[in-house]
Amino acid sequence: MTENKSTNPSKNPGWIKNIGIAAGLILLYGWALRGLEIDAATLASSWPYMTDFISRLWPPNLEIIDVAIKALIETVQMSLWGTTIGAIISVPIAICSAHNIAPKWLRWLANLLQNAVRSVPSIVLGLLFVSATGLGAPAGTLALGIYTIGYLAKFYQEAIESVEARSVESLEVVGASWLQVAQYGIFPQVLPLALGYTLWMFEYNIRAASVLGVVGAGGIGFELVNYIRSFEYNKATTMMLVLLVVVTVIDVISSKWRQRLETK
Repeated sequence: MTENKSTNPSKNPGWIKNIGIAAGLILLYGWALRGLEIDAATLASSWPYMTDFISRLWPPNLEIIDVAIKALIETVQMSLWGTTIGAIISVPIAICSAHNIAPKWLRWLANLLQNAVRSVPSIVLGLLFVSATGLGAPAGTLALGIYTIGYLAKFYQEAIESVEARSVESLEVVGASWLQVAQYGIFPQVLPLALGYTLWMFEYNIRAASVLGVVGAGGIGFELVNYIRSFEYNKATTMMLVLLVVVTVIDVISSKWRQRLETK
């Protein structure tokens, strides 16, 4: 009976490759840790300051619950419109970026646009639109819309590129036009994924809107930052708790919707 050489560990170079990968990861994380310059003594002595800050956050001041709810409604409105604007603009960009639809030169330009948008922090977008429209929700909505494009365009592109090639090829063989191929071969497969990604982005934008409040772009983040700057930590806690409740509820609802879309 002959010996199967492919199962002989001493003659299988796979383990050498695995050791090399592990060693490379160790070196990579060691290099990153060294660059952080973490001081263990400073961390150990910082606990009293952290506990003191946390103690000032409690208990929440429920007297401003009406202000928190009003600011939260504005945040949801900003996220709804910002996500919708970003999703609409993301569709043609994603189509131009997909390798199974667009020519190479168009893909290069569309991907360059995606990367350019993703490289701009949301706070910078907030500052840009605050300078254009002034403080408030309009600036935050526009900033969220542009911020959404950088992510949804990429998600939509990956959904289009994951389309089963056989269904598209079968339509092309029978002489279907490009529009018919997109309508019957691509969109039915992409739509559930695209809707799921859009729901996730809407949920994410509610949290992102709180960050935009730092630059005065409206929503609950604007009130939260003002309370922190005035050292009214109990009121800031109320804002964070209201935001936590709403984000949790939206997460549960959107998760159920995504599950239904995936099962269809």
